[in-house]
Amino acid sequence: MKHLVAATATLLLSAVSIVAQPFSHGIADGPTPWTDKVFDVGEDRFMFAIHSDLTGGERPQVFEIAMAQLNLLRPEFVISVGDLIEGGDVDRDQHLREWEDYDRRVEALKAPIFYVGGNHDLSTQLSQDIWQARLGPSFYHFRYKDVLFLVLDTEDNTPSRIDEIAAARAQAVEIYKTEGPKAFAATEYNQMPERASGTISAGQAAYFRAVIADNPDVRWTFLFVHKPAWKREGDVAFSSIEAALSDRSYTVFNGHEHVYDYRQRHGRDYIQLATTSGEQFPDLGMSEDHVTLVTVSGEEVDIATLMLSGIRDRTGSIPLGGDEVCFAAVECAAEQ
Repeated sequence: MKHLVAATATLLLSAVSIVAQPFSHGIADGPTPWTDKVFDVGEDRFMFAIHSDLTGGERPQVFEIAMAQLNLLRPEFVISVGDLIEGGDVDRDQHLREWEDYDRRVEALKAPIFYVGGNHDLSTQLSQDIWQARLGPSFYHFRYKDVLFLVLDTEDNTPSRIDEIAAARAQAVEIYKTEGPKAFAATEYNQMPERASGTISAGQAAYFRAVIADNPDVRWTFLFVHKPAWKREGDVAFSSIEAALSDRSYTVFNGHEHVYDYRQRHGRDYIQLATTSGEQFPDLGMSEDHVTLVTVSGEEVDIATLMLSGIRDRTGSIPLGGDEVCFAAVECAAEQ
């Protein structure tokens, strides 16, 4: 037992010396004016960021500021929760211009960005064809430092259903523009289950169950969906993915509603993000511009919600002249 304790102590000291190696000081002996905790670094530690919805009437300058702020935070990569372009238009050239505009703006990031599709990005057959041509699959997975990332597509409908939803959506959008949200609430599109919680096909669910089975040794799993698929009555597809993860640590992020919401489901965090320049609905809850910073270290995950109004550069200013920009509709209305 003594040998085991001694060996363990030696290993711990070696680990500490390796981690602390870049640190040196000039105090020869006696107490030191800092704590004795090990530096919070390690090969298994990393940080990524998430941005949320841009659509429904994107407010100018906000998204560009968010990209500059993410560069200040220096995540290893950035991922979205969908609704990256306005979309919904039958004009192919307009679709392409919107994608080129989004691509141009995220090009300013120092880190890579992973795309997640929302209903604005994938609502028509045209938009799905453009996505596939430009970006490849609409659902996929990747693994980074023994952490599994699952990117789901909640617009995974049959071609005929895509056309039906697209027609109803186009009509509802016009009603929203001309008559307002109350009239929109009464539209056929708003009553469709696909509008609120989307669709995940049986084939997509099978794909992710296989991915989960093929990666049994990951220390955490993150799921990114645009719409909260688990809210759909009679859901089988997403619940089968949850069942496959039942003995694992995982976190789910979604967008779509433009209102921040935190809840636990199956004992895990399900976090709905608000906006990163999209239209805001302060009457429904916390509807403000923010980014999310996730730090993974060992078996621990820390999640920070960072409001754009609070991320400032070394001069104490919001980047790109953002001091005069309003990031919360409720505050903007109060100031007027």
